[in-house]
Amino acid sequence: MTTMTIPFSPMAGKPPVVLQNGDRLSQKEFHALYNEYPDHVRAELIGGIVYMASPLRARHGRNHAWFTTAFVYYEGHTPQVEVYDNTTIILDEDNEPQPDLHVRLQTEYGGQTTVTADGYIEGAPEFVCEISDSTRSLDLNSKRIEYQNAGVLEYIVLNIRDNRIHWFDFANNIERFADSDNIIRLRTFPGLWIDTNALLERNLHRILSTIDDGLASPEHAEFVKQLASRKVDRPDGTT
Repeated sequence: MTTMTIPFSPMAGKPPVVLQNGDRLSQKEFHALYNEYPDHVRAELIGGIVYMASPLRARHGRNHAWFTTAFVYYEGHTPQVEVYDNTTIILDEDNEPQPDLHVRLQTEYGGQTTVTADGYIEGAPEFVCEISDSTRSLDLNSKRIEYQNAGVLEYIVLNIRDNRIHWFDFANNIERFADSDNIIRLRTFPGLWIDTNALLERNLHRILSTIDDGLASPEHAEFVKQLASRKVDRPDGTT
């Protein structure tokens, strides 16, 4: 592993804060140190080990943008669902990842996560997506295990090097594959249908028309109906 050290001193006369690849920290220790860094520095705690992010290549950014388009389109038709981009998650006492994308169900509709008083997502999102290039080994191994153990329900990794999408159904403890029509039909968010070929080819018409088909499915209609019936009061007593 190549060691990356990024010192940062936010105040004159204050000893520099240092995070290094391979440091072993608790989530609370990591969070306190990470908070001292400027926003452009990205680090994650996975299984109690610190990983400092490398600069992102153009192909990562391009693929990330297309995945985001698909998920945000689904959110626009499913109001109880929220999509987050590069957002820190306080997953558990050994993990504070910053996945490329995650989709969560709002807390008051039975979601697994909450938003803390200082604005962080806490808990296991229902669905997580990573765009994987130099982080392929981490995303498909340690991260996959930690996400599953923490309670994430579904996980997708776009393996850029192999031009392949890996789909893990943690709720049923299996790796799934696209249907014969090359469409991934997510279990956690019914109607979120992903045409894998269209996504890899960046065919916007097919990406959106496939999601439209999912949104028009009986499964999506039933999902929205169920969500409306399970709304509960927020912790502050509002609805």
